[in-house]
Amino acid sequence: MWARAVAVSAPGKVILHGEHAVVLGKVALAVALDLRTFLRLRPGAEGRLNISLPGVGVRRSWDTPGLRALRGRIAGKGRGAEPRGSEGLSVLEFAGISAGASAPDSLATLAFLYMCLAISAKYGDVPSLDLLVWSELPTGAGLGSSAAYAVCLAAALLMVCGAISCPLQEGESTARWTEEELTLINSWAFRGEQVIHGNPSGVDNAVGTWGGALRYQAGKITPLKRVPTLRILLTNTKVPRSTKILVAGVKEKILKFPAIMNPVLDSIDAISQECQSVLEAMPANPSPEHYPVLEEFFDINQHHLNVLGVGHPSLDRLCQVTASHSLHSKLTGAGGGGCGITLLPPDTSPLAVEAAKQDLCACGFECWETKIGAPGVTLHSCSSLSARVLHELAQS
Repeated sequence: MWARAVAVSAPGKVILHGEHAVVLGKVALAVALDLRTFLRLRPGAEGRLNISLPGVGVRRSWDTPGLRALRGRIAGKGRGAEPRGSEGLSVLEFAGISAGASAPDSLATLAFLYMCLAISAKYGDVPSLDLLVWSELPTGAGLGSSAAYAVCLAAALLMVCGAISCPLQEGESTARWTEEELTLINSWAFRGEQVIHGNPSGVDNAVGTWGGALRYQAGKITPLKRVPTLRILLTNTKVPRSTKILVAGVKEKILKFPAIMNPVLDSIDAISQECQSVLEAMPANPSPEHYPVLEEFFDINQHHLNVLGVGHPSLDRLCQVTASHSLHSKLTGAGGGGCGITLLPPDTSPLAVEAAKQDLCACGFECWETKIGAPGVTLHSCSSLSARVLHELAQS
């Protein structure tokens, strides 16, 4: 029996440096974005498990005895892969989802069901619950929205099954789990990401779990010890792109001009490593001198990414608009459109930020003023949530 109403949140992510080079064994830095996904958790009607995902149009309800019966048939209890074969078909059939479905609502429902069944198989029944998920993150923009969802689900389900504690004491507004518990949350969130993406790197769910910043190289993920929280503008150009096609284009260029392109990749790698050194030096001794260095890294890396062939006129426009306000930007993620980030040093005037936002919106872009280096998965008392989040959760 679960008797408390609480909320779990997890951040999205952006790649600060190392896009595309990371595929070839170079260092990438991923940072938590302070746009978050929120999961409200409260006791549900006896014998029912309800989930609402208004962002993708899902409102589903199952009876817990039916889930318990299905659980016995799911393959590889607690294993890290999506249920396959006849067992996987049982889950799809139970959910009323056709095999091979790839729409966000189907994948989100399937990830929830799989995680619910696999976690309860290992740790005990999921009690009667009412779950509602709302996100500040746009879907399909390369900002880690599916991983933030998977991290919230993992934390909530592990907590109600007793696999991890409920660290929020009476009267507290927020709480975090222990390092050991975060490791467990991350491992289950990765399994949810496998259901949604098939073969994810694990970076997005790790950022959602630990927050801050992490270094990724050749499959090894290392959270940075201490990083500053930096203000940014995040801009979505709304230009759709295919990551697969962009990655293939970079590979083709490297094969065609190895003597020219390999030094570019080495330089991107050096930017990631130099940037890591600056970020780790900043919390102990923040200095105005750090920001011009970070801005130069943005400028140099953006030129490198254009050389790799993953730029786009919309991203050039973004950089030009922000440069006209003495701000520095680069693409984040796959490129070819998608999103860009603009550093906002502490001495940036509110008027300059507002003017830049207006000019970017006038280009047809969507723009958020937010932060990077945000905390990872967090447990909240519902009363401590912002008015906006409470309003959205109440509307849904």
